[in-house]
Amino acid sequence: MILYPAIDLKDGRCVRLLRGDMAAATVFAAAPADQARQFADAGFEWLHLVDLNGAFAGRPVNGDAVEAILAAVALPVQLGGGIRDLSTIEFWLDRGVKRVILGTVALTDPELVREACKRHPDRIVVGIDARDGMVAVEGWARTSEVRALDLALRFEDAGVAAIVYTDIDRDGALGGVNIEATADLAFALTTPVIASGGVASLADLKSLKEVEKTGVEGVICGRALYDGRLDPSAALRLLTEPV
Repeated sequence: MILYPAIDLKDGRCVRLLRGDMAAATVFAAAPADQARQFADAGFEWLHLVDLNGAFAGRPVNGDAVEAILAAVALPVQLGGGIRDLSTIEFWLDRGVKRVILGTVALTDPELVREACKRHPDRIVVGIDARDGMVAVEGWARTSEVRALDLALRFEDAGVAAIVYTDIDRDGALGGVNIEATADLAFALTTPVIASGGVASLADLKSLKEVEKTGVEGVICGRALYDGRLDPSAALRLLTEPV
């Protein structure tokens, strides 16, 4: 199972939000590229980047910070936040981003997702952020009437590389991962699922590891890594051990 350290970008800095609230941002690093180097030095194999301003604006905002990270480390990067057309998808893939995460457009323009998957096999990830099981979009500012599972099922035959599933109520709150919802989603799909939201301890990772066979391929972690609750070496060792 892959552990993805998260670098959430707001106003050019590395922050963590509480349940997606832009007003509840904690700054952890003024220079995101330095943070990326620290994660690379710690032994992580991927980086998970989110342009938070972009998610609200509907277009990339923290492009300079993303490019600085790409220049600083050789790790594969997956990037989401404000990516809502083919030209932006291709811009970032051409710049060296390994996988692009599509969230809002997965709900509003599913054909765009399908077209992107055709053009760029294994490089498109769908981000599904749920509040009480319902999909939230536009930086989590709007909650739809569509269930997370129903949205995920729409892309089963599209060639999506993975689904990032975030429980918004747990994101940044250190309250534990919604194991049941994540495992249920993964079990219902053939597309691999990456868990996101709520990781607070090794116990959370252990619980996720135990449901790996449902199709949970990885887990994204932010605040627990930044505040020292989660030791990178111990976490990586746990997730790479056989079940």
